[in-house]
Amino acid sequence: MTSDASPEPATTLAALMQARQHTGPKHLVEPGPGEAALRALFSAAATAPDHGRLLPWRFIVLGLEGRERLSQAFAEALHERDPTATEDQLGEARAKAARGPVLVLAVARLQSGHAQVPPEEQLVSLGAALQNLLLAAEANGFASGLSSGRGMHSEAMRRAFSLAEGEQAICCITLGTAARRKPPRERPRPDDFVTWL
Repeated sequence: MTSDASPEPATTLAALMQARQHTGPKHLVEPGPGEAALRALFSAAATAPDHGRLLPWRFIVLGLEGRERLSQAFAEALHERDPTATEDQLGEARAKAARGPVLVLAVARLQSGHAQVPPEEQLVSLGAALQNLLLAAEANGFASGLSSGRGMHSEAMRRAFSLAEGEQAICCITLGTAARRKPPRERPRPDDFVTWL
């Protein structure tokens, strides 16, 4: 016998959390979320815990100009680390900015010296915002992946996106449709990471 009743919200959320998995940018294809869908994902991000309402993070949606800046920043960052990098290696670094239908840069905006909210707590808020965004993407039928690397901490990245003092590029979020789905990976069991006192 079937029921017309909607699934319980907790059941739906648990299923989304179990279904969500990282999909590398190379394996994300069109369609990706349009502007209205992206705004809904950012609204989900905004429900993250934010002690003191500091809004210690922001997102930059990278269109053609943004991707060109990121491409150049990746190449410059590689050259900063390795002045002997070949043209092929620099080209590979640039190419990373072209992957996936939608690319978003996550930036932490950390306030140091705050009496009640230390920087590490502000980073936790960004992590929660990212997870909310990823789950909302999954709920709307989109696959996603986070990518970071040493280029995020480069002077080239700071220059490319005019990052202010206290700001740090953390990762890129790529959104689209999975060209292929990996088998679900085994998750840690609570006993692997929970201590009961």
